[in-house]
Amino acid sequence: MNTENFVASERLVNAAYVRQGSQGRRAHELRLRALLEQGKCPEDGWDESTIELFLHELAIMDSNNFLGNCGVGEREGRVASGLVARRHYRLIHGIGRSGDISAVQPKAAGSSLLNKLTNSVALDIIKLAGVRTASSCFVVPMATGMSLTLCFLTLRHKRPKAKYIIWPRIDQKSCFKSMITAGFEPVVVENVLEGDELRTDLKAVEAKIQDLEADNILCVHSTTSCFAPRVPDRLEELAEICTRYDIPHIVNNAYGVQSSKCMHLIQQGARRGRIDAFVQSLDKNFMVPVGGAIIAGFSDSFIQEISKMYPGRASASPSLDLLITLLTLGTKGYQQLLKERKEMFSYLLENVKKLAEAYNERLLETPHNPISLAMSLRELDKQSGTAVTQLGSMLFTRQVSGARVVPLGSQQTVSGYTFKGFMAHTNKYHCAYLNAASAIGMTKEDVDVFLKRLDKCLKALSKGKNDEKGSPALNEEVASGMEKCSLVEEDDQK
Repeated sequence: MNTENFVASERLVNAAYVRQGSQGRRAHELRLRALLEQGKCPEDGWDESTIELFLHELAIMDSNNFLGNCGVGEREGRVASGLVARRHYRLIHGIGRSGDISAVQPKAAGSSLLNKLTNSVALDIIKLAGVRTASSCFVVPMATGMSLTLCFLTLRHKRPKAKYIIWPRIDQKSCFKSMITAGFEPVVVENVLEGDELRTDLKAVEAKIQDLEADNILCVHSTTSCFAPRVPDRLEELAEICTRYDIPHIVNNAYGVQSSKCMHLIQQGARRGRIDAFVQSLDKNFMVPVGGAIIAGFSDSFIQEISKMYPGRASASPSLDLLITLLTLGTKGYQQLLKERKEMFSYLLENVKKLAEAYNERLLETPHNPISLAMSLRELDKQSGTAVTQLGSMLFTRQVSGARVVPLGSQQTVSGYTFKGFMAHTNKYHCAYLNAASAIGMTKEDVDVFLKRLDKCLKALSKGKNDEKGSPALNEEVASGMEKCSLVEEDDQK
């Protein structure tokens, strides 16, 4: 409805009522105008009606939604299912062009505008979260692993002789496979044990660089967010090493946006040394469906090179999901979620520590990890060779997801490389342990239910140890870790 249509409406409805309706729409339009002019996340979140109005306005700017449009090409935004069309708000053309994922599409002005706005709002949030000197970013419709691969492939053209990537070990498959997929050879640098923490071995990193020679090294591939007892890499020192040897530095910041400590490490690393790009997941940091990531950095030209490396157009779904979510939350809403996550981490840490002590275990001291914690399972490991893995099975069948049970001595081969002590980030850690993390969106109820179910599992396993005969039912449960899902609710009500 434009001004002329409102004037025409006064012939049918009382002019005073029409003017009131016009003023109501004007309030929505002022929000849209502020977003378009500033390109920043609004301070206060928008209501759904404003967001839907905005998305519909964008959709009718795409040629597939033009009245009387006649498309005779192979890609004309045709959709067979109305349900699919509505799911995507009729934004069908995706983002980018064949040569650049950030390029504008002539026949999809609305989708192109969506892409540009999402990237701009995402950069605003990254700065708000702590990396204030980040200069450029873009949303890519791939999860963290493949986004890292895209960064490595871009560096290939800058360093044609390079074939190695220096990688302080973290036992997570996708970041390792991202290097293999790009065609490079990972040079694994084992971590050093400091107390309970596994930290970056800076001397070993520098020794590898000197041994292999800088020209043969594509980059250093470091990590922020990770499972305890590993802690974020020493980014500042690594960034200084990369500057000294003129080696690129790519940071896997998978779920680090939600942590002020991780973001501070990136900011300080860029200030003191070299960080070329850092990659973060959309689903882990912004509570949207899996399938997208943000690639950000401190050089507009390098980030643009990465975007041009992406072959072909791309799905707009991750960009659409992120923009809707950030407009819904606003900066106040997102900052509140970050504050609550930090509070839940303290609450989780305090109560896991109490529970551990009740079973003669302890909370591992990992003060440099702001998201994940670990509780020892020494007593359980002494009980039998399978008790630790049984605990993991019992938690899973009680609908506890995300907790990781790490036994001693496990070994796994990933893309031809064999890792001893896999999942523990080192060949031989000093005890088996249980991981839990406080991620964005976690509630006090989540923590309380987890602790209650963990307590019941530990109690059942302890009873199985102390009772020589043991009841058949209990022994069966301990051996298999199985329990009917219906018992979960009964357990929580007791």
